[in-house]
Amino acid sequence: MTTSVHAAVLPDVGKSFVFEDLTLDDIEPDEVLVKITAVGLCHTDLAVQSGDIPGAFPFVLGHEGAGVIEKVGDAVTGLQPGDAVAMSFAACGHCRNCLAGKEAYCLYFMPLNFGGIREDGTTTLTDSEGAVVHGNFFGQSSFATHAIAAAKNVVKLPDDAPTEIAGPLGCGIQTGAGTVLNSLDVPAGSSIVVTGTGAVGLSAIMGAKVAGATTIIAVDIIDSRLEFATTLGATHTINSKNEDVTARITEITGGGAEYGVDTTGVGPVMASLLSSVGFGAKVAFIAVSKPGTTLDVGLFSGKTIVGGIEGDSIPQNFIPQLINLYKAGQFPFDQLITTYPFDQLEQAIDDTRTGTSVKAVLVMPTTES
Repeated sequence: MTTSVHAAVLPDVGKSFVFEDLTLDDIEPDEVLVKITAVGLCHTDLAVQSGDIPGAFPFVLGHEGAGVIEKVGDAVTGLQPGDAVAMSFAACGHCRNCLAGKEAYCLYFMPLNFGGIREDGTTTLTDSEGAVVHGNFFGQSSFATHAIAAAKNVVKLPDDAPTEIAGPLGCGIQTGAGTVLNSLDVPAGSSIVVTGTGAVGLSAIMGAKVAGATTIIAVDIIDSRLEFATTLGATHTINSKNEDVTARITEITGGGAEYGVDTTGVGPVMASLLSSVGFGAKVAFIAVSKPGTTLDVGLFSGKTIVGGIEGDSIPQNFIPQLINLYKAGQFPFDQLITTYPFDQLEQAIDDTRTGTSVKAVLVMPTTES
């Protein structure tokens, strides 16, 4: 049985979102139908809108969805109607990387998450005239009142989890925290620099505090964000417009930081981070850079550079871990979030682009319109 949904459709690159009533296909045996409670707005959504990341148009984006399961496919186990869930990225589950527990590096990551189709090549959405609207963005397309997701990229939430704000745990927040706790495996007592204090960077800072890092340096150009970073765990802040970042970090750490995370994707910022960590340091670049961005890397410094995806997370394990930390008062990700009614998507986009909102979350109406 198909489902009528109200969705924000991106007609093409550079266009504004348009709200439309669409028809969502019936679920396949390994899928679930989720009534969306709320969905986070991520810079990856905006990168598809701007054309920095390719997409299939018209496209329903949204990939930080949370809600309640309404229907499960015949082959689904461990999930049932009424379960509160968060959705994360899509992975095939059968390639060599997935089988090795590295789902974030699924060999089919790009087509599954950005291709606008299911793994079998079918589409899930049509408009009022029966024309295809691409969905399955990150295996969900949750800028809609309902979404279809493969059961394997759905995470059941504890009964007392805050479903309305849980969606960003499936991408931006797990990316920041996971980079520190999983990808870099930052040990207690160490020093770390985080460039960029958006949702991903601030999540990395919270992750560094959880890890027990004793020197946590936040770098940005917005003083209010840097002040906010100190409330979440940053021990030092640097406004790169006013200070020599490398000199200041070298002074703070006594020779360069041991770990670094860049969340900006901006070439000069990334280069500055590389020069601010010491010999033998480990650095993660986790933002989408403009095509053609290059870095001059010194080969004899013993530094390790990784390009991380989704914080090297296994969402079924890591999202519950983050929720437990939140409930224990150790990971206050709720402080990043500003909620907006779904129909205020454009305002949320504007506030995200200007930095007014750290992490915008769109809340669905209680009744569909």
